[in-house]
Amino acid sequence: MSKLLSRIAGFFSSRTMVGVDKAGNRYFFRKEELDGIMKEKRWVVFKGEEDPTSIPVEWICWLNGQRKVAPTPEEQIGLEARRERVRLNVALLKKEEEERKAKEGSIRKVVKTGKGEGPDLKSFIRQFPAASEGDKMEEASDAMDDMRCCIQNPMDSKEMKTSEPTGSGATYKPGTWQPPTS
Repeated sequence: MSKLLSRIAGFFSSRTMVGVDKAGNRYFFRKEELDGIMKEKRWVVFKGEEDPTSIPVEWICWLNGQRKVAPTPEEQIGLEARRERVRLNVALLKKEEEERKAKEGSIRKVVKTGKGEGPDLKSFIRQFPAASEGDKMEEASDAMDDMRCCIQNPMDSKEMKTSEPTGSGATYKPGTWQPPTS
């Protein structure tokens, strides 16, 4: 019991405040000895409701030990200004993208379903030259004729070259099959 009380008393007496972030969260550390090794314990005391998402990245890095030194107020101000510039750039890029789509006439009504929007396949398909409908039908007809031929006359299918090995399995010897050379 006395060990617990001494730990609680030590928790409040030997803590050192390192800094405060923009949200008012306060950051502390203390050094303690565990099994003969000096360890530094770091923690945050939230202002108001405990919301871990309110902790800035630089403080998360410090809490996890990825940074040895806590962020300075000057550094925090610089990083916050950079975050704001990034937010403004993102808004500007979104606006430019909407204007570009409006010029192309490809603005579609977006229905929010909770899923991300799929890729724009129309612009992808426009890259390829369109074949005439007659060519497509002729190619499909030739392919179907070849399939029918092979099904009706299985002996003729040997004339067609295939990259798959053939055989009944009884004559198979491991390590002897070689891919076609042509």
